[in-house]
Amino acid sequence: MFLALTHEDPRQLGGYRPLARLGSGGMGTVYLARSGGGRVVALKTMHARIASDPVFRTRFRLETEAARVIGPVHGARVFDADPAAETPWLATEYVLGPTLDEAVELTGPLPETAVRALGARLCAALTQLHRSGVVHRDLKPSNIMLTADGPKVIDFGIARALGDDRLTRTGAAAGTPAYMSPEQATGQEHTSAGDLFALAAVLTLAAAGHGPFGSGQAADLLYRVRYAEPDLTGVPAGLLPALSRCLAKDAAERPPVEQLAAELAPPAGDFAEQLPAVLLMETVRRSAAVWSVTPHRLPPPADRPEDVAARGATAPAAPSRRRLLALGGGSLLLSLI
Repeated sequence: MFLALTHEDPRQLGGYRPLARLGSGGMGTVYLARSGGGRVVALKTMHARIASDPVFRTRFRLETEAARVIGPVHGARVFDADPAAETPWLATEYVLGPTLDEAVELTGPLPETAVRALGARLCAALTQLHRSGVVHRDLKPSNIMLTADGPKVIDFGIARALGDDRLTRTGAAAGTPAYMSPEQATGQEHTSAGDLFALAAVLTLAAAGHGPFGSGQAADLLYRVRYAEPDLTGVPAGLLPALSRCLAKDAAERPPVEQLAAELAPPAGDFAEQLPAVLLMETVRRSAAVWSVTPHRLPPPADRPEDVAARGATAPAAPSRRRLLALGGGSLLLSLI
């Protein structure tokens, strides 16, 4: 869960001190960090090797803006950020709870009432994004955290404004193959209907324990997303009609997000009441673990024998014994003066 810091990780960034690594990807690294006042945060930074690229900087700025748009109810609260810094960074609430894929791995498929409650709240999250003109484009189980208060949608690294294709190359597919929409898989415009397709795929995993298009190589998954019928084996009968419509290949045939929320008809009561007890206990365990983290930084890697040999081959010749004695005498003389 918490990984040791490396010798290259920053010791301080924007007033936050990294305590441990939470993960690292193509864009940057996420740390568990603490402010001077003791607040624990998730601190996301950009890799130095891409920080000078204006396209990646723009993506980071858009990610920050999208995180602010979804707000603290449906996402992680944004405490502070500096996308223009030499090393761009974003400090958000550290969400206490497992991701959806971790939860399913721990408990198996969730009860139907929990899936309905989860789906309705995720519909509300997408509605808030879409009304602000933003599409997520990478909604997947690992980007959904389960907390006692409800699901939190995180990671807006490839989110963008509706209709804005400046950061997407023509014909390029950005996202996670198993949870892409058919239009996204072919590099076409990904609208709010694409987010709905991804949501239905996510709810399939929650309800049945597997995604609608299986697993495997990216090319195989993209083919199934575009042409194969979704595998809804194990989905409760009461959820089948709604999820089937949302997984339609034609975006125009999918219902609005608000309609899906109404069809899910979530049970009354708090979200925590619908979750298996083992997931609530996991949240408690993680909450306690955060306060027991002590920073541990790995040392630089030791020199390899071949590197040492290479340096030795080009090193200047060692001084002779006569010169060493002369230098030693000079040093002694200087010390006596």
